[in-house]
Amino acid sequence: MVMIANLQYGWTLFVHPINEKFGWGRTAIQVAFTIFILTETWLVPFEGWFVDRFGPRRVVFTGGVLVALGWSLNSVASSLWTLYFAAAIGGIGAGCVYGTCVGNAMKWFPDRRGLATGFTAMGYGMGSAFTIIPINDVIHGRGYEAAFLWFGLGQGLIVCIACLLLAAPRPGEAPAGSRRVSQSASDYTPLQILRSPLFWLLYVMLVLVASGGLVFTAQLALIARDFKVADVPVSLLGITLPALTFALTLDRITNGITRPFSGWVSDHLGRENTMFVIFALEAVGIWALATWGHDPLMFVVLGGVVFFAWGEVASLFPATCTDYFGAKYATTNAGLLYTAKGTASMLVPLASLLALATGHWHEVFMIAAAMTALAAVLAIAVLRPLRGAALRVRHA
Repeated sequence: MVMIANLQYGWTLFVHPINEKFGWGRTAIQVAFTIFILTETWLVPFEGWFVDRFGPRRVVFTGGVLVALGWSLNSVASSLWTLYFAAAIGGIGAGCVYGTCVGNAMKWFPDRRGLATGFTAMGYGMGSAFTIIPINDVIHGRGYEAAFLWFGLGQGLIVCIACLLLAAPRPGEAPAGSRRVSQSASDYTPLQILRSPLFWLLYVMLVLVASGGLVFTAQLALIARDFKVADVPVSLLGITLPALTFALTLDRITNGITRPFSGWVSDHLGRENTMFVIFALEAVGIWALATWGHDPLMFVVLGGVVFFAWGEVASLFPATCTDYFGAKYATTNAGLLYTAKGTASMLVPLASLLALATGHWHEVFMIAAAMTALAAVLAIAVLRPLRGAALRVRHA
């Protein structure tokens, strides 16, 4: 999971140098990011089908090969279509790794599903924190092409080696379910969950929250440049770095930490209650970043808050989905829900167009804050009572 993190969270470092070399425009280049997210997410249910039947190892090995191939193609892309094709290849590879690892964690640890899923997803959320500075240094010293090639090959190779340790639990190996969180005693097939209002409510909520998070993931470097803070030195906790580098590193750390933390909290306080609190924090954080983000220090700090509050979707949503619909088809079912992230990614180029049309990012920030606030209300006012009613029907 650490080795696929840069495919999403390191992308923002490459947009500006690619545009400087070819002049394709930010919006056209960001289409590649959308294609990556779409192929990473929308194919996970199919990859999950193979995992649920043939085990995790082969699927993740294939993902490692595709991860290496995708970034290697990026290093030689001289047209937008090559860039888009490479994004699709990398997205398929990342999806093979991400969906398999999260699904495996949910099967192994049903008694601490939120925490286990969060720790697994933390690798994806925080993994790029260790390589943001090295990638940035290679881009400036050797060119973005070298960064794509070297890191792509290295990341893919490590995925292929690490996957040899993966195994799914055999019958009786995993512990019993949680006593604190209501969990379904039935295992719903993918076709059954597609007929459930609970699934579609979760889907809409994930789109609402993921949209803003993906916009900031893809556009943070551009926002920092437009705010004129990207290269301003910021000192915090005894460390001094340019604001953008500092923000990218801190964001990845907070984005990673929140996944096991929020999962652990939800194991004790309930999924919906945790969703309400963390989504509300996200809405406030986005508003605050729009208001005070032009100050370099506040840009760094508030960016960390925003990424802390949106990173938890990686633990709360798959855990909630498996609680509701059972563990037998967990990889496929969580993969179906994960396609909502792909749907949300289609708003990333639209955010670029809106910022270009208005000349600033204010409307983008306000729309993202409103969408996240709506998700918070839905979690406590609609999802929780609907889930309670569904459980009562099942036990009747």
